[in-house]
Amino acid sequence: MSIFSKLFGRNSETKRVGNAEDFMLLTRVYFQSIIAMNLGITNINFIPDVANFKRTFKVATQGGKLGMAEKSRSRKMLMQDYGLTESFFAEIDASVKKNCKNQQQIQSYMFLFQGFSNDLMMLMGNLMQWKFRIPGRFKKILYALTEKTVHDVVTRTVWKKDEVHKIATDIRKYKERLGYSEQWLTEYVYHIVLLAKKEPKNK
Repeated sequence: MSIFSKLFGRNSETKRVGNAEDFMLLTRVYFQSIIAMNLGITNINFIPDVANFKRTFKVATQGGKLGMAEKSRSRKMLMQDYGLTESFFAEIDASVKKNCKNQQQIQSYMFLFQGFSNDLMMLMGNLMQWKFRIPGRFKKILYALTEKTVHDVVTRTVWKKDEVHKIATDIRKYKERLGYSEQWLTEYVYHIVLLAKKEPKNK
């Protein structure tokens, strides 16, 4: 799959947003941009998703400070293309500030977020199997079901299946460590689910 779905198809006649992978990449670009700004990073190799983003969208470094222009551009794209709110970004800012106080913590934070995202989507895919068949036009219903499932994951302590119990426990630990709210998790999962439903099925 090409980076950012060939610039999100912006050269086509009808405007399309990217797929689920693009959404997750843009989210990582945003928090890596915050890391770069907060810690004054000049080596772009520390923030690989920002490096790809800069090359793909030809984003010039603003004011000689890495991360500033990338943060603004990725934030604008996430808000315009996916309808995300200010609170979504505020929580990322707070999470990065809490967990990335020096450059040695950058790699561990990236691994932590990646593990959190992978486990969350794997468990949600398991718990919402039949709900994925709901037509994408019923967005309010899909959001409400996503919200309820996320609430179960972060509050329910007993599950019938051992593997579900383990992953749900791990997600709660990730959530506390990273500092994301239940509302943030719902927004993140909902958009990925909605985008995944729009992707063509493999024959």
